[in-house]
Amino acid sequence: MKANMGTVDRVIRLIVVVIIAALYFTNQISGLALIILGVIAVAFLVTSLIGWCPLYAPFGISTKPKGGA
Repeated sequence: MKANMGTVDRVIRLIVVVIIAALYFTNQISGLALIILGVIAVAFLVTSLIGWCPLYAPFGISTKPKGGA
C-alpha cells in the first residue's frame, strides 16, 4: 500500500467526518441517513489516517504531491 492521498485530501475528509459527527450528536440525522453517513464517515476516517484510498488505486489516482517532501 503506497500512500496516494495528499494532505489537502486527508484534511477535507476529516472535516467531513467532523460535520457528520456534529450532525449525529445534535440529533439532526437518524435512521437510514445515519447508517449511510456513518459508513461514509468511518471510511473517510480510516483512509485519512492511513493515507491510502482503495478507490484511487485501480485508477492510478494520487492526490499526493510528486517530489521529496
